Amino acid sequence: MSDNAIGVRPRTGASATEEGAKALYKIPEAMNLLSLSRTVIYEQIRAHRLRTVKVGKSRRVPAGAITDFVALLERENGVTA
Repeated sequence: MSDNAIGVRPRTGASATEEGAKALYKIPEAMNLLSLSRTVIYEQIRAHRLRTVKVGKSRRVPAGAITDFVALLERENGVTA
């Protein structure tokens, strides 16, 4: 299975741990994956364009949310696969 452009492998039946990919990313990790600043990440979260989940008091970005966010940006910019 090949990695996509942002280094997040799509999940296909096996758990994320079994595949070696992370299922949840800390905000700084999402910042690095998306090459966006902390401010922009939180703006996108507030605008409901980047999904997150709460784990205790921490906020995490699911791997699928990163993939969905990139797809949203591609659609908005008229990029086709």
